[in-house]
Amino acid sequence: MADPADLPPLREVIAKYGLNAEKSLGQNFLLDLNLTGRIARCAGQLEGETVIEIGPGPGGLTRAILAAGARKLIAIEKDRRCLPALADIAEAYPGRLEIVNDDALAIDETALFEGRAKIIANLPYNVATPLLIKWLAGRERFSSLTLMFQKEVADRITAQPRTKAYGRLSVLCQWLCDTRREFDISPRAFTPPPKVTSTVVTLRPRETPLYPADPAVLEKVVAAAFGQRRKMLRASLKPLGKPPEDMLEKAGITPTRRAEELSVKEFCALARGYE
Repeated sequence: MADPADLPPLREVIAKYGLNAEKSLGQNFLLDLNLTGRIARCAGQLEGETVIEIGPGPGGLTRAILAAGARKLIAIEKDRRCLPALADIAEAYPGRLEIVNDDALAIDETALFEGRAKIIANLPYNVATPLLIKWLAGRERFSSLTLMFQKEVADRITAQPRTKAYGRLSVLCQWLCDTRREFDISPRAFTPPPKVTSTVVTLRPRETPLYPADPAVLEKVVAAAFGQRRKMLRASLKPLGKPPEDMLEKAGITPTRRAEELSVKEFCALARGYE
């Protein structure tokens, strides 16, 4: 059995196993163990918890999650080159790290554990939003999601009405979760450095959505409203196939307002008006 303290520096691991970051996989490795530890702490108490990590790469964040006391960490890694490096970590933390060589977009994470789990991940930018949407659909199995996005996506998740970033993702995430922006990370912290700043966000799924609405109807209404966000609602909602004025009147919303002006509560009222 290896000792966690004997694990080599991440740069040595990358050199040993030839883990040059693959652009096609959206890989940008975070090697600063102070930052990986900070990310793990954003997820709250990990002792006794089951944690899912996506795209661990050479294992910087993996080490931090295990060091923070996670009872079980399931690391889903698509890149087979990273498996030997992760196996070294598994040896240092016997019985606590399970390595799954699969595509996070295709796999059903909830089949890998019982009860509820936390997700902590430095997400590849090219699949971050689809993964988040997938996890929101199965949110009852997750107690929290602490995720790193490019700053632009984090802005959209946490944006408030009447701001440029406010849109479909803002409404959906805030309707289903309590969202909190944690901190930004400079491109210089990564190998290789990305062209954008990264931001860590924590989402904690609500026991019930913030306001009553049918999920499919709400998504349809929000998509139509923001599909032509510069137009007034009386025009942007026409593709829904029902008289917009009737929907807006039922929801108590003035027809001349625009999508970016509506709160999550008002969008839910609009969805009920559509029904």
